[in-house]
Amino acid sequence: MLRVGNLEKSLQFYTDVLGMKLLRQKDYPGGEFTLAFVGYGDETDNTVIELTYNWGVEKYEIGGGFGHIAIGVADIYSTCDRVKARGGKVTREPGPMKHGTTVIAFVEDPDGYKIELIQENTLGAVSSQPEMAATSA
Repeated sequence: MLRVGNLEKSLQFYTDVLGMKLLRQKDYPGGEFTLAFVGYGDETDNTVIELTYNWGVEKYEIGGGFGHIAIGVADIYSTCDRVKARGGKVTREPGPMKHGTTVIAFVEDPDGYKIELIQENTLGAVSSQPEMAATSA
């Protein structure tokens, strides 16, 4: 779960920039928050991210405990090109990780959360996210 300061901006990033789908969204007026779930496929077969918007809270401190979310992609170079073309921020261009051969890149969502992209064929067996790889610009 990630707490977000602007739900619409976050949904735009995760759906339009990263190619995920909005799976479900619900307002909780009594608690003054909204939950939105995004992912590359149905929750029964795929990992999803829960975005929590607490009404009226525009910014959070990310803190030192959170590192990043990681997503395996089929073509890291074209994925980063699509992220940039759709207004996303690539904070580390694709290339081998330090002290290794796995090709990685980093992007940042509107709240400053880091998402690591990992080139699948440099890692071995990582489950593919075909929607991310196949999404056209």
